Amino acid sequence: MPGNRFPRPLTRQRHILKRSKQLMFMQTLRVNIFDMAMAIAKVVDMMNTAIGRHHLQVAYLAYQLADALALSDNEKFEIFIAGLLHDIGAFSLQERLDLLEFEDTQPGEHAIAGSLIIKTFKPFESIAKLIRYHHLPWRHARGAFQDHAPVPVGSHIIHLADRVAVKVSADEPVLAMVSGICESIAKRSGEVFAPEHVDALLAMRDREYIWLDAASNDIENILKRTVNYPSREFSIQQLVEFSKLICSLIDFKSEFTATHSSGVAAVAVELARITGFSRNERRLIEMAGYLHDLGKLAIPSEIIEKPGQLTQHERFVMRAHVYHTYQALEPFQVLRLVSQWGSLHQERLNGTGYPFGLNADDLPLGARIMAVADVFTALTEDRPYRKGMDARNTKAVLKTMADQEELDHRLIDSVFRHYDMLNTIRKTAQQEAMDAYVAFQNDLERSLKNGSMHV
Repeated sequence: MPGNRFPRPLTRQRHILKRSKQLMFMQTLRVNIFDMAMAIAKVVDMMNTAIGRHHLQVAYLAYQLADALALSDNEKFEIFIAGLLHDIGAFSLQERLDLLEFEDTQPGEHAIAGSLIIKTFKPFESIAKLIRYHHLPWRHARGAFQDHAPVPVGSHIIHLADRVAVKVSADEPVLAMVSGICESIAKRSGEVFAPEHVDALLAMRDREYIWLDAASNDIENILKRTVNYPSREFSIQQLVEFSKLICSLIDFKSEFTATHSSGVAAVAVELARITGFSRNERRLIEMAGYLHDLGKLAIPSEIIEKPGQLTQHERFVMRAHVYHTYQALEPFQVLRLVSQWGSLHQERLNGTGYPFGLNADDLPLGARIMAVADVFTALTEDRPYRKGMDARNTKAVLKTMADQEELDHRLIDSVFRHYDMLNTIRKTAQQEAMDAYVAFQNDLERSLKNGSMHV
């Protein structure tokens, strides 16, 4: 494979390894929340071409509205992040497509689901509240309160930005649509949208650059130039917790996969310990385990939950998730090893893997560990439609893959020597993840039953 076809991390492994070893001695890493949220939003919007760049458009429009309303920099930034993540609780393609309709169908569930997951990461608690109420109608100021508590102004701003964004079509020039969009929104002033927010939108009618920005194919770079976003330092443990948040977003798409990434992370950490990885290196590989299927956020739950054999088209869609993982994680300089280890878990030592077709010379030990942990977990875990393999059959599959030089035989030998311990660690981690999934489903059901989205 020509050098320029390799993933960028693999063309500079020595530099990356040296830089990563330096990071091992740091207890905090400087990371942009902007980049973290952008990575998630871009993957989620890959679910279907009809969705386009919806999350990015909503975030941009919400930020411009917040700026027009003279909100503080911190308020504007939190509204922007919430805009990037507002529909992450919509797991199926049909639900995402339904939400593109101007009149909402069942807006409550996805908003609550997204907020329940987001709030588990403490720095995002206020953002979770913005997401929870982002479809709440204004109803002549009754929407300013919910459950006897104030609703964030930002929720109503995101609601308006969301409903504007769904009216921006790629089928005609955006400037030709502005008048119709504004008229449609204005008719709902007071009942659906806060009049003050509608007035701010109407004041933006003639600021053509805003509409051209929102419809631009280069909106990601426009956001980077427009939004005043801070960098902040996260401890390595906080980054692990953020990875667990993303893990929940990935796995909670379906009961079929509700505990998979947690199992992979736990097995990978133990294999890394056995292999001699340092404590901080094990934290990085734990992150890689939580994030290795990040690209599945782009895969409709209709495909993930299909119990029968996938069609050829569906298999191609599913295989692309690894590439999406790589593209999402690649921009994070301080997490380059996490990206490398996580996004190469479907590569094989004999060159038969995907998406890059790398071979043993190109695959670092961390990526090899991730591949073994992923296969081991997939074989041994229970799914709603089948039981996990027993030890004899699992070992037979792993041995065959090692003999065919798909997986590292030294790591497979370690699995065989420590099989019972690894399987116990997997089961424990996956039981904890299942408990969290059940709690999430119960909280979601309770919130919907209580009618918490209705004024």
